[in-house]
Amino acid sequence: MKVLKRGTIAALALIMVLLAACGNATDSSKPAAAGEGDKAAPPKANPILKVGYAKSVMSYPMTLLPELTDDLNVELSSFASGNDVLTALVSKSIDAAQITYLHYITAVGKDLDIVPISGQVNGGTDLLAHKSLGLETDDWEGFKKIIQDFKNNGKPFRIGASRGSAQDIQMRGEFKKNGIDPLTDVQIVNIPNFADHIVAIEKGEVEMVTTVEPIATQARLSGQAVHFTYPYNQAAGKLTNLIVTRSDVIKDRPEDLTSFVGGVVALLDKLDTDKEEWINVVNKYTPLDEETGKEALKNAYPDYKIHRESALAIVAMMKELNYIQSDVSEKVGNNIDYTFLSKVTGKTKEELGYND
Repeated sequence: MKVLKRGTIAALALIMVLLAACGNATDSSKPAAAGEGDKAAPPKANPILKVGYAKSVMSYPMTLLPELTDDLNVELSSFASGNDVLTALVSKSIDAAQITYLHYITAVGKDLDIVPISGQVNGGTDLLAHKSLGLETDDWEGFKKIIQDFKNNGKPFRIGASRGSAQDIQMRGEFKKNGIDPLTDVQIVNIPNFADHIVAIEKGEVEMVTTVEPIATQARLSGQAVHFTYPYNQAAGKLTNLIVTRSDVIKDRPEDLTSFVGGVVALLDKLDTDKEEWINVVNKYTPLDEETGKEALKNAYPDYKIHRESALAIVAMMKELNYIQSDVSEKVGNNIDYTFLSKVTGKTKEELGYND
């Protein structure tokens, strides 16, 4: 047998050590230490919840939601109107939506699968009169006299409204409460686009408009119209917006909805104590100046409660005004889900608006 030289033996020994080391480093039976071998698997991505909202001063705070849901990615989509949002929700293009109480009631009347899970923002309505009328704030007797003067002169007293909106319903209810028949004493002109309300009153095409913020504030600050009343004394109060979803989302994604509603509640609590945050987000998404934004938000109220009794009052008003053909009170009242609000706030459904 040939004897190996000492240097050769040493070289072979070194190779064996290196091979052993490589074998240990690639041993799949042992986890790699941090920073060694392959990189650690990335954390699991947060689930995505698709949420829609209609563009308005009342709704733009929704854009702050993604910052308040750490374990959920809220993917927002803005729509031109509440009807568009509702269509997207029903067609399952989105998972949750901000709509009005009126949209909810209308949807229930059509047997659509819509479930309220949180309130959002209420208010935002203003009834404006043309400056030439000389009408003082909340002067209902003076208003009725003006209406009668128009009748005596063979002219209708015209009021611009976006038919089917919260502002339209609130105005009609307020008129009836003050002894004015919205169907016979005045002529309500349908102006679907709220932005056209200012033009209509500036041109004298209507004597009054029931409109939404910030359109109302813009009209007042421009000097073309004056504030007459906030129509919140009727049965529906200040109710405007809701957060809704579908029953399949509730069944399949309860944890995600809890996180989502938690974000909504945190956002509304924040806006309630810091209107500046609201003003900033409105200025970001609209061409409004700061003064207009501040004035408009004096007439808007963060509110995560779902006011069931007031919602039922809206049903009665909509039925009386022929917006809906059948009484859907039972469906509207029973379809509200307070589960997520209760989990997030620790409050009972009674404390969250069930009997309000």
